[in-house]
Amino acid sequence: MMIVGIALIVLFLADALRLRFRIGSLQTASADPRTEESGEVCFLTAQDITLSPEIRQRMIAHMNANGLDVLDAIPAQWHSLGALSLAQMVDPSTYRTARLGKGRTVGIALAVRTSVLQRAGYPTTDRVVEPADLAQAARRLKLYTCTTNDLAIIPGLRQHKLRLGQRKALLHEMIGGMTWVVLIGQPLVFCGLVTFAILSPLWGGIVLGLFHLQPIMTLAFGPIRAWDTTVQALSRVALEACYWVGTILGDGRAPEASDPVEDKRPRYTKWVENGLDDFFEEKRTSCPLCGDEQLKARIQTCDLVQRKPGRFTLDECGQCQHVFQNPRLSLAGLDYYYSDFYDGLGEAGLEAIFGHSAEPYWTRARMVEGHIEPALWLDVGAGHGHFCCTARDIFPNTRFDALDLSESVDEAARRGWADQGIRALFPEAATDMSSRYDVVSMSHYLEHTREPEDEIRAAHQALKTDGMLLIEVPDPQCLFGRLLGRWWLPWFQPQHQHLLSTNNLKKVLQSHGFEPVEWHTGSAHQPVDFLFAAYMLVNRLAPADGLPWTPKLNSARSFLHRAIWLLGTPWIAAGWLLDRIISPFMTRAAHSNTYRVLARKTDASPALD
Repeated sequence: MMIVGIALIVLFLADALRLRFRIGSLQTASADPRTEESGEVCFLTAQDITLSPEIRQRMIAHMNANGLDVLDAIPAQWHSLGALSLAQMVDPSTYRTARLGKGRTVGIALAVRTSVLQRAGYPTTDRVVEPADLAQAARRLKLYTCTTNDLAIIPGLRQHKLRLGQRKALLHEMIGGMTWVVLIGQPLVFCGLVTFAILSPLWGGIVLGLFHLQPIMTLAFGPIRAWDTTVQALSRVALEACYWVGTILGDGRAPEASDPVEDKRPRYTKWVENGLDDFFEEKRTSCPLCGDEQLKARIQTCDLVQRKPGRFTLDECGQCQHVFQNPRLSLAGLDYYYSDFYDGLGEAGLEAIFGHSAEPYWTRARMVEGHIEPALWLDVGAGHGHFCCTARDIFPNTRFDALDLSESVDEAARRGWADQGIRALFPEAATDMSSRYDVVSMSHYLEHTREPEDEIRAAHQALKTDGMLLIEVPDPQCLFGRLLGRWWLPWFQPQHQHLLSTNNLKKVLQSHGFEPVEWHTGSAHQPVDFLFAAYMLVNRLAPADGLPWTPKLNSARSFLHRAIWLLGTPWIAAGWLLDRIISPFMTRAAHSNTYRVLARKTDASPALD
């Protein structure tokens, strides 16, 4: 008990210091504003909040002084529940500078420049909204103001009312699917603390006392004055239990007027009413890379991610070991299997994955350092422009253009993540880009293309002489590809059509006017193999739910779906842990799940077929 007690004491003290540092890092708006209200700034406020002219002026003055486009108002006098929740979710020291950081709000008021509201598709007028709608707006507006968005304490702004009835909806907008994890975890923590205090009165009592004192340790003599810290210190467990009950019993988000899944169901039903034959081309009898006819099946699988119908085969060439989809998808098949993956129903999930961390994008951009100082950079297969957005931290003076075939690239330009969005096929667009760019990048793009060599030719055409081509792709020679079989994520059927080995990509590059200058193999490893293998296995075992291309579940199968995911969560967590244990060894391996190559354009006349 002593060891557990000491560990918990250290944990609570460290957490209190962390939260106190965060609260102390918050800026406070000037109490003596000299800025007149302007029509260039609109205010979104919660229903029970009234902003005086003085508070509006302070917010505008703070925005102007700090170059902000969005400002979230934090009350100078508040309740401890709100202050502690804010400190748990937001690190003020990095909130503004984190380009891919999630937008947060305390749910009281947002000041937003009208130009931002226009780009984001919001009305350019002051509005009174539900706190959950305010959270939704904060999350979306951060995408359009990734480094000009911040929070600040506003002198004179007070909020004493606890809005427990709206807290569940507010949490759902801010943390999504983690809401119920938090709501289930809270009573477990309370019960654990009380149980520990009963079993070990000395150590458990100290830990319980620290839990009660945490609001005082965090907020005392800080910039936010909480009116209820003394009450919290005397009865925190009981109060938190009441807060939890009020949150659970509160209103969730009102259902949408229409169900997007059911709205799309007729379209998907019609798509497959004549079967799947039109989604595939004729099966090849020779390798598309070297022409050899010694082909063997490497992987046979189904769609393990979206659960769309169909069987897919990856063949391997016996001569050059090229791995390719055979038969490959037709244009109609591409439309069907890509639909609602990167946009539509799948957009929010992919946004969370691609926006999880800036580090992978920085690593790719840094590979160019020391080889060229790019003025103009084209990212091909850019999606929403995450790379273009984050690479500016490495190359702040570079112009980044984004190219993609989907509407996501238009959104990248609206957000300002890309300087220009180009919606086109790269081989077609390259005819108007002759010798324009210093760098062309293709990150996890080439494996999706129908003709990889056409993409390399297009890059040669778009680059200036001595320009650099940066490519990142899965490595089909990775040991995990054989160990995990069809459960290895980089096989990713039916989207991945060509998986080029390092030797094959080197040959393709050299035959089309490029010379590789740097390779990252093991160092490019991404620790996701066992995590996604576990995820795909659970996803395969659970009945498909909430998808317009699968039958709607009855109550029994819906319960089975939830039960399998509940039981599978520890399995997925174990996969995550195993990836991190193995990762240091993979970074020194000759072949990991990913590799990168940087190649220089050396020949003005690449080989033609």
